[in-house]
Amino acid sequence: MQQRNPGGDRQIFIQEVCPRDGLQNEAVFVSTEDKIALINQLSACGFAKIEVTSFTSPKAIPALKDAEEVMKNIRRNPAVEYSVLVPNLRGAERAMACLIDEANLVMSASASHNFTNLRMSREASVEQLSLVINALKGSSAAINLSLSAAFGCPFEGDVAEATVLRLIEHFALREVRGITLCDTTGMAYPSQVASLCRQVKQQFPQLEITLHFHDTRGMALANTLAALGEGINRFDAATGGLGGCPYAPGASGNVCTEDMVHMLTLMGYQTGVNLESLLEISRDLPRLIGHNVPGSLARAGMRSDLHPMPASLEQQFKGCVPAGVQL
Repeated sequence: MQQRNPGGDRQIFIQEVCPRDGLQNEAVFVSTEDKIALINQLSACGFAKIEVTSFTSPKAIPALKDAEEVMKNIRRNPAVEYSVLVPNLRGAERAMACLIDEANLVMSASASHNFTNLRMSREASVEQLSLVINALKGSSAAINLSLSAAFGCPFEGDVAEATVLRLIEHFALREVRGITLCDTTGMAYPSQVASLCRQVKQQFPQLEITLHFHDTRGMALANTLAALGEGINRFDAATGGLGGCPYAPGASGNVCTEDMVHMLTLMGYQTGVNLESLLEISRDLPRLIGHNVPGSLARAGMRSDLHPMPASLEQQFKGCVPAGVQL
């Protein structure tokens, strides 16, 4: 029986965020040399984009205090776009000095989450990021806006689609290249994801749309399928499933890259990612961060990894099937 191919060989762009979104949440400081080596390994795996680091104040995120050194010493693959998080004008100046490919700006769709995370109102964030956009327009860097808590807020609950669309419209008018819809606290569910993706694609066809899921409630891959059904072809993910949100009780990390790539490959989508190489990187992460990672594939192996029957039962099994009979 021929297997269905729902992917239809459709190209999906996987954007790796472990070096920034993953490592910034780790209690152990990963050395600059190890960060550079990790990014160089990821650069050879076939990702469309890698989020390298954050040009936030080292006092705010000490895990990424070596942003300049890392960005200037990675070995760049011309097929990969290298993105960094840029929070403000000072961060933009630092990032531009490192010849970044993309500046990823961040604010929350939720007023309370924005204040908790960034210590300012949404209006203040819009104003600050507008200044950053103006500063970046003189550089070659593309601009992406990530909207945190776009699918739900741990303080307010649901975030209205109209609120998300209004914020996207503001930045679309300022000619950002792309928008990332972030399920920062893992509150998204498939029908909600499908609805918002449909609205965004209809209203802003000129924008590059990325979905960024966390697996806090175990729905990240289901949400990925819902977004695929609405024509989304760009997804953030973190090797090993690293990451999290300090303002989401019980939060787990980002959707695991190798788990996502494994699922998409089985379904016939083309990701360009070398899964075997990625699994080697994932299995080495515990050495860097000092604990196991939540991804499933590194533990269980791929679906195609078959195993021999227990030797004690193999002969009994063969005796159950007549020679020449195919069940």
